[in-house]
Amino acid sequence: MAIVNMHEAKTQLSRLVQRAEAGKEILIARNDKPVARLVKSDEALPPRVGGTMRGEIWMSDDFNQDDEELNRMFYEGEDPGETRDWPKE
Repeated sequence: MAIVNMHEAKTQLSRLVQRAEAGKEILIARNDKPVARLVKSDEALPPRVGGTMRGEIWMSDDFNQDDEELNRMFYEGEDPGETRDWPKE
């Protein structure tokens, strides 16, 4: 079992998680006192359930309609606050 201090755990979290995934147990200490244990989890997350926000979110009927001004800004580089001739590619 490896023992690492809190600072090392914060700066090397990805590496420590890889070691835990490989089956190693990591003990995290603060001021030389063990405070947490990092181990591989075998628990699977529960499947996501659709529709849990039903009735709580409103979306306009025309939310996905084309908007010429937005299309120009996103796809042609036009800034509605400035008048510029952008180079066409």
